[in-house]
Amino acid sequence: MPLYKVTVKMTGFRNGVRLEKGMQVDVITDSDAQHPFHFMGGQLIVDAFRRIYGIDMKKANAITSSVIDVKRVQ
Repeated sequence: MPLYKVTVKMTGFRNGVRLEKGMQVDVITDSDAQHPFHFMGGQLIVDAFRRIYGIDMKKANAITSSVIDVKRVQ
């Protein structure tokens, strides 16, 4: 099961949601073929940010490579 580090690239407000550069969560997917952006529309990323920071990345329209960086760790 691959582990990914998801990091916010820039500070700012998006649809009333405050994002800080460097906010980071870990996401684990079920298989090598499932990148966190594409698996269930990025829901794993949304859930992780809600759990850790209490923010809604979907409301912020931030599930995009221009806002967050996804790096595979394992």
